[in-house]
Amino acid sequence: MKARVEHFGAWVRTESPPALVALDRDGARALGIDGEDVWSREPDESAPLEAHVAVTSKCHVGCDGCYLDARPEGAHVPREDLEKTIDALAARGVFTIAFGGGEPLLRDDLGELAEYARARGVLPVVTTSGVGMTRIKARALRSFSQVNVSYDGEDDVYRAVRAMPFAHAAERAMELLREAGVPFGVNVVLTRQSFPALDDTIARAHERGAREAQLLRYKPAGRGAKLDYFAKRLSRDQVGELAKALERIVCRMHPFGFRVRVDCAMVALLSDALYDRGRELRALGVFGCEAGAMLSAVRADGRRAPCSFLGPSEDDLAPHGVSAPCATCALRDVCRGGCRAVARFLNDGRDGPDPECPRVVAHREG
Repeated sequence: MKARVEHFGAWVRTESPPALVALDRDGARALGIDGEDVWSREPDESAPLEAHVAVTSKCHVGCDGCYLDARPEGAHVPREDLEKTIDALAARGVFTIAFGGGEPLLRDDLGELAEYARARGVLPVVTTSGVGMTRIKARALRSFSQVNVSYDGEDDVYRAVRAMPFAHAAERAMELLREAGVPFGVNVVLTRQSFPALDDTIARAHERGAREAQLLRYKPAGRGAKLDYFAKRLSRDQVGELAKALERIVCRMHPFGFRVRVDCAMVALLSDALYDRGRELRALGVFGCEAGAMLSAVRADGRRAPCSFLGPSEDDLAPHGVSAPCATCALRDVCRGGCRAVARFLNDGRDGPDPECPRVVAHREG
């Protein structure tokens, strides 16, 4: 068990079952956690629970819409710099480090970085396209708590999302990870093109051994910050169908122990379906935009950012979601105004309510 004292009580990470739990002060005391020094003073700014750390800006795949604009001429972050970053995050009590890129598989020391993080009490995870995965590389990833393979569907769907023909490489990577005994899930980017095939995509990933699917909202960052975004984002009808689609998939996959998660940017799109469930969501720890709060990012150039989709100049975040209709919304403290990356792209760089939230759309249309 790993614990981090907070003003409200403590965050506790359990190993079996694996979970991150928020406890009030009485609950923390019951576990023998001594937090009186912290509880007796004014609350300080809390450290993030998870940090996304880019280990390289190099990638040969060239996916259309890459949020980091990774390129073949990119460079690996020096090992010494990464170890300093891991040390600093561990000292702040960060629970999870998510390694990304570029393409992390291009590094020969990726498994060693995972071992370095584990030795400092931090759980390492990593996201990869799967391109370049071999049996040797798969076995080298056994120190990771989980590997996430980017997989938006079989060939035609994958091409529609990324403009690249590497669905087969992602599926092959899953097979090699299962063979090596490495726990893995898939990251599925939801776009207008991938949403209709979501049930089949989840099924294909499960058949290949995935234990989880993380559903990601398509965001206008990096190469995705262009007019093409409007043709790829979910349509209004698809946003309206999203809650039922999730319920259907969760009910079908639950008997297999397969988990379905959504990223924090997705919460705003579910506002209509979740509107009367704010108390339940808070109790379960379901929240919207975590940028600069529970989540932070370290870019390949070493600069820090609130999340992987926001630039380093945006590290000092202003209050978000305080104008209509967010100000009077029952989900405000859960949704937190929606995705900042989307809001700033659609609001000409200004903060404001997420323009794609169904309740915001209805408010603006009168």
